[in-house]
Amino acid sequence: MSEALLSGWLMSKPKSKTEKKIDNNIRVALTEVCEQCLGELPGFQWLTHQANYTNFPASLLVTCVFDSEAHRQQAEASGETQKLQKQIQVRLLKIGVKFKALSRQVLFDSEELCDQQHAGDWAARLASREGRAVSPNRPH
Repeated sequence: MSEALLSGWLMSKPKSKTEKKIDNNIRVALTEVCEQCLGELPGFQWLTHQANYTNFPASLLVTCVFDSEAHRQQAEASGETQKLQKQIQVRLLKIGVKFKALSRQVLFDSEELCDQQHAGDWAARLASREGRAVSPNRPH
């Protein structure tokens, strides 16, 4: 499933011209990160973002999805999830978006858990936030 398909599904959709521009800039920046990770990070599949523009940027959530829990856990254990968080942070800072709490706003999930817990329904899963892993603040 592509980031473009999921982006903007949840929370409040951008309404004003300014909100739409911010949302589009986020989408472009995250697409660049996604394309880079596809070739470099084993099991990485896609990412998406959600935001409630009445509480932005504190409401901004980015979900990075791996094909399996094994790949997600491997990325976490090797520090790759923290690197991905930093990469997302740097890209978004370039467009003027600063996370309030990076480790709580960039989450990690897997196709495997979505299939098990939500029958593959990403809209329901993203709305619930259930099962998505918040990266630890420090490496293990």
